[in-house]
Amino acid sequence: MIDYEKELNREQLEVVMQAGGPLLVIAGAGSGKTRTLTYRVARLIEQGTRPDRVLLATFTNKAARSMLDRVASLIDRDIGQLWGGTFHHIAHRILRKHSDKIGYERNFSISDGEDARQLIAACIAEAKVETKLDKFPKADILAGIFSLAVNTETPLAEIVVNRYPYFSHRSDDIVRVEALYRARKKDLNIMDFDDLLLNCRRVLSE
Repeated sequence: MIDYEKELNREQLEVVMQAGGPLLVIAGAGSGKTRTLTYRVARLIEQGTRPDRVLLATFTNKAARSMLDRVASLIDRDIGQLWGGTFHHIAHRILRKHSDKIGYERNFSISDGEDARQLIAACIAEAKVETKLDKFPKADILAGIFSLAVNTETPLAEIVVNRYPYFSHRSDDIVRVEALYRARKKDLNIMDFDDLLLNCRRVLSE
């Protein structure tokens, strides 16, 4: 058994020993968030929670590996079924099993920034958008605009008008290219990084 009182300060101990359901903890840098999460997971498993019922989500692969390693060092049992990783990694795992529910094959590919830029450029050409006679954003700029719309759940035309007013006169063309980009990703069985989170949520909402 872990001596939690010896290993944790008062605030950390309160979080780790808290019973019940969801718990929101607000803590600043250097306050021991990772240590607290690690010991809370250890406590849950020690009290009978199955490792495959625990999900550790964080923002970097390094932090995820660190937390999983720390949990493993604290408790004397197999935690191979414990899920841990970045939000994108977890979404990827879920989609590999369930992407067929939203019309994707499970062997979908993941496009990086350069792949996305090239596909958007191809969509601009396919849509026959005039890019030379009037100002029109390049493919990498469009990728950022599309991403902002997805991540803020804001209509694309609204993003263009409010955040990129110098492109507002090309809003219709931008929306047309984005629609084509979404369709081509589906046709090619490709997801970009934003799609991983968006489509994971769609799967979980089914």
